[in-house]
Amino acid sequence: MDWPGEVVRIPEERVKILKKSKEELEKRGHVKLALDDGEVHILGDPADVFFARDVVIAIGRGFEPRKAFLLFKEGFVLYVISLRDYFNTPNAIRRMKGRVIGEKGRIKTQIEEATDSYLSVYGHTVAIISKTDSIEYAKEAVEMILNGAKHSTVLNYLSQARRKIFEERINY
Repeated sequence: MDWPGEVVRIPEERVKILKKSKEELEKRGHVKLALDDGEVHILGDPADVFFARDVVIAIGRGFEPRKAFLLFKEGFVLYVISLRDYFNTPNAIRRMKGRVIGEKGRIKTQIEEATDSYLSVYGHTVAIISKTDSIEYAKEAVEMILNGAKHSTVLNYLSQARRKIFEERINY
């Protein structure tokens, strides 16, 4: 299909979720989408396409559309960490996904709460939707885990990060 604009590939199982929210995404993003075999073609004004692209990527990386739509608001960003950049075997990737999530989701929840972010551990990625003032803290916490830090060390870091974010927002 010859379609001007941006093309994003997402996993086939996520296309179904995107289809359910396609109309709302087009309306909010001021774009048109065409879905073709896991490829999402985004057409519109370049600035609108830029933001809609991140929403499509977020849905493709496992976020529910409601959370992905936060990216249309000013001050929210998406960051995707490829576990393939850190590990080269499926077992190592699976183990690290488990470490990022933690027992009963505890570590993932702590990162989300401390940094006012949302995490999605899906496929070979860890994706983060966060406010711009706290994205670096969320990235650092995930990268600490990927680099082998103990969960207790990450929890201590998150405690400090929560305080810093709070102070920065009060002083802003």
